Amino acid sequence: MRRRRVGSSGLEVSRIGLGTMTWGEATDLDAATAQLTAFVDAGGSLVETADGYGDGAAQETLGAVLAASVPREYVVIAGRSTLPGGPLGDGPARGALLTGLEATLTRLGTDHLDLWQLPAFDATVPLDETLSAVQVAVMSGRARYAGLVAPKGWQLATVAERGRALGAVTVPVSAQVEYSLLVRDVEAELLPAALHHGVGLLAWAPLGRGVLTGKYADGTPADSRGASASLAPYVETRRTERAGRIVQAVLTAADGLGTSPLAVALAWVRDLPGVAAAVVGARDAAQLAASMATESVTLPAEIRAALDDVSEPG
Repeated sequence: MRRRRVGSSGLEVSRIGLGTMTWGEATDLDAATAQLTAFVDAGGSLVETADGYGDGAAQETLGAVLAASVPREYVVIAGRSTLPGGPLGDGPARGALLTGLEATLTRLGTDHLDLWQLPAFDATVPLDETLSAVQVAVMSGRARYAGLVAPKGWQLATVAERGRALGAVTVPVSAQVEYSLLVRDVEAELLPAALHHGVGLLAWAPLGRGVLTGKYADGTPADSRGASASLAPYVETRRTERAGRIVQAVLTAADGLGTSPLAVALAWVRDLPGVAAAVVGARDAAQLAASMATESVTLPAEIRAALDDVSEPG
């Protein structure tokens, strides 16, 4: 699997990342071990996790896999802390951030995050306070780089400019955002800001929460996320009339190229300007293998243009 720099930083990651949202719940330890082993064996490195996934269960599961089966140095961990900070505050308050970071490191069984992803921008917390936490974490070695989760364009620009004024270690190198043929909102403001400030995008849900694979074209498969009581709302928001037209275009492109709809949708996101990696989740190692198989797929210009047209945000 080929690798890329994240924005203009020196951080290098595989251009397909492995998400762990279901780990510790729908994905047990054995399945998680099989996924991460296969991912690393194929040359994958970027693993995304958050303490909000299963109230910490995903991070504990990832930590267990790293302790028993996959050497820590083989992976680049992008982790975020989003759980309530209790008496120390929530979100980007310094106390909450550093406490959350320590808890995350404990669950993962590691002494550092390769990429520490900060929660959403909060205008009630001084930006310098948030960035001072980043400086403490990076200078102490507990984080190698910092990024943002789902910022707006002006927020990313504000943080980047202020971070640059305070010192290089506080400048964000990444922004994790939902980006797919179904969700292209980032192109209006965030993407131009990211390109201008040298920030790489980590595109999550690049398969439109599974909708772009075509699996829901004729109903809801019993083993899909759409059939899960807890995850059905996560999927249903992407099953719209517009989505149906886009899915049909993806199916047509896949048929013409002799590949899968998954490969078409994933390759479209993966190769967009500004995208450092597309982060995918998987039910099992076989499903993950289908995502990794897209490494050899590159969309012809005319097909990219057709998909751009049918998915134009409007």
